[in-house]
Amino acid sequence: RKPLSLPSSFLVCSGRFRLIHRTTRKLQHRVSSLSSANFNMEASNRQTLQEYVNTHGGRRVLKRILIANNGMAATKAIMSMRQWAFLELGSQSELEFIAMASKDDLQANAEFIRLADSYVEVPPGKNINNYANVDLIVKIAKEQRVDCVWPGWGHASENPALPLALAELGITFLGPTAPVMHALGDKIASTILAQSSKVPCIPWNGDGITAEIQSDGSIPQEPFKAACLQNYEEALACVRRIGYPVVLKASEGGGGKGIRKCTNDEELKVGWEQVCAEVVGSPIFMMQL
Repeated sequence: RKPLSLPSSFLVCSGRFRLIHRTTRKLQHRVSSLSSANFNMEASNRQTLQEYVNTHGGRRVLKRILIANNGMAATKAIMSMRQWAFLELGSQSELEFIAMASKDDLQANAEFIRLADSYVEVPPGKNINNYANVDLIVKIAKEQRVDCVWPGWGHASENPALPLALAELGITFLGPTAPVMHALGDKIASTILAQSSKVPCIPWNGDGITAEIQSDGSIPQEPFKAACLQNYEEALACVRRIGYPVVLKASEGGGGKGIRKCTNDEELKVGWEQVCAEVVGSPIFMMQL
């Protein structure tokens, strides 16, 4: 009886399968070895947060962190701090993250919520209901007994009322102090201070307005109000002086809200209405583009 002859393609496939099988086993072994090495490295280098603070002359341990932001800002913050904890302390678990999560972010299964150790659900809708709500952030920080609050960027991060309120509770604000926030957190106030220091500025509706900084970092209300546009007519008068194109901006806006480019009177009128509606009650200014 003639021996069974297999097609060359089958032999090639069979050889490839054996090669893949051997390669897979080698990879599994390497992954297992690396995992063991990482575990051993973590065990040997592990240091508590308290020990780290003592070693570096710190005064306070910041372990429980409230993430008062969402989206990419919150995701990057948690990932970066966990990486730091692993590299410096040998363990990611030394830091504990509590996230604020709106209904919209929960429904979207946002990554920052999954990365956090726990979360507190906050009201949906505009950011004044959640991530920009200073009273809500302070309330959650107190209830969750956090050591510090990370505000990220946008939302409440530039509101000097937040660090002041947290300081009263003995909670650390991971950001600039309130006086600095007063001076530079508001786009109108910071431009007035730049002008007062003879820094060249782009033509805007507040050209020539100067002010002296006060002890709390703020500027007097009179020059501040003079640098705010009160209505569409004032905006139209300003654009006659500085010329198109211009940008209308709500000083309390952020994340793309409350900002419009205008190249003619019609766009200016529509842009004014949109900016006013998007960031209700915010001071508005105009700059040349």
